[in-house]
Amino acid sequence: MTREELATASDLLESAASDADDADAADRLGDLAAQLETLSTADRGPDHGRLARIQSALHDLEGGDGEDVAETLSEANDAINEYRSDLEGV
Repeated sequence: MTREELATASDLLESAASDADDADAADRLGDLAAQLETLSTADRGPDHGRLARIQSALHDLEGGDGEDVAETLSEANDAINEYRSDLEGV
């Protein structure tokens, strides 16, 4: 079962990583994209805590690489929020 919202967020982060000027930010975005890709197809979906940590990392990266990258990160964050809206728990 693919969690489409997480797969979309992963694709967006891969795009942002490609567009990032800062190599460290690009690496972090690539790592986050890989995590979301894995979570999108895992047998068991992620919990709120795992997704909150990913979103916190996105927030940390939002201000550093220009408006296009920030907009893409915002879209990825929206996709994660969409997934979380149907997730039980906190």
